[in-house]
Amino acid sequence: MKNIDQYNLVGKRVIVRVDFNVPLNEKFEVTDDTRIRAAIPTIKKILSTGGSVILMSHLGRPKDGPTDKYSLRHVIPTLEKHLGLKVKFAPDCIGEEAQQMAQALQPGEVLLLENLRFYKEEEKGDENFAKKLALLADVYVNDAFGTAHRAHASTAIIARFFPGASLFGYLMQDEVASLEKVTINPEKPFTAVLGGAKVSGKIEIINNLLDKVDNLIIGGGMMFTFIKAMGGQVGNSLIEDELMETALKAVEKAKALGVNLLIPTDAIAADKFDNEAEQKVVSSNQIPDGWMGLDIGPETLKKFSEVILNSKTILWNGPMGVFEFPNFAVGTRDVAHAIVKATSSGAFSLVGGGDSVAAVNKYDLADKVSYVSTGGGAMLEYIEGKVLPGVKAIQEGI
Repeated sequence: MKNIDQYNLVGKRVIVRVDFNVPLNEKFEVTDDTRIRAAIPTIKKILSTGGSVILMSHLGRPKDGPTDKYSLRHVIPTLEKHLGLKVKFAPDCIGEEAQQMAQALQPGEVLLLENLRFYKEEEKGDENFAKKLALLADVYVNDAFGTAHRAHASTAIIARFFPGASLFGYLMQDEVASLEKVTINPEKPFTAVLGGAKVSGKIEIINNLLDKVDNLIIGGGMMFTFIKAMGGQVGNSLIEDELMETALKAVEKAKALGVNLLIPTDAIAADKFDNEAEQKVVSSNQIPDGWMGLDIGPETLKKFSEVILNSKTILWNGPMGVFEFPNFAVGTRDVAHAIVKATSSGAFSLVGGGDSVAAVNKYDLADKVSYVSTGGGAMLEYIEGKVLPGVKAIQEGI
């Protein structure tokens, strides 16, 4: 991988694609700075080796051009706090003013450009728009793994204008290296823990992982599509009827490949979707009418934990239940603790996907697993076996 350690950045203006698509509250304050913190090592490295930094990102999904709600100026206080220096701000990401500000940058200085998605050309992968961004700098660095699965102007197309000077930042490098550890010759036994609400978002991952894993754990709302497909009664639990046949095929494929497929045998059922709902432990295939499964049960949790603790490589994507409700968070919390325990015993653990990352952060366990991926969709597509345009553009040096 071509990264910033292998390039002389002295006196260079380096345009860095970061992922500052962070949540803001009603006062436009950053409420989760994980993605900003993740970009700091790359920015500091460029500055410490005599370069200047031009940061570009998107924020939210602006539909009608520039909107203050989606202005990247809102992230500046958080960015300055983590960098420990003042950040200049260009009120546009292209054009004369942005060019003048970029050209005036001195080594050690940082300029943040306004939201890329104020231009529809960004998501269209418009070459002319990418060229205008490229005019601002001498070197291009992609450190936005969260958008690496999109062939947008700033994530893939722009690399064409920096032949030999397109590089990975530290975050991109670490993300790809960590994903390779679980997708290319993972140390065995390899266990994938998949949860979340729907099978539809995970079926390609399941199919791609089945010939790699020793154990595949299914939890969360998606488990009920499997259970119903196998003839179980799931009450009012979340299911995708149209995917029952697909779920059965996955069960058959696992059997044919000798994969240990673990589907919950018991569940915590509730009489309504509410933290204060009445709850009881039931067999996961005998949920009464009017009740819904909102978490995995204690018997299941014991089995899952045993398998996790005997694993050498662990991939976790998706919670085991509705962990946002404290009364239905035990499955997710305890699976997280089992992964942490396995990690402390020498296993490599990769956690990714918005809800899984939220869970490890909620329980203060992020520094106790091997790697926490910042790129939900990008990580999923990589595990599905798809080529990520943002990675390919730099690896091929186009």
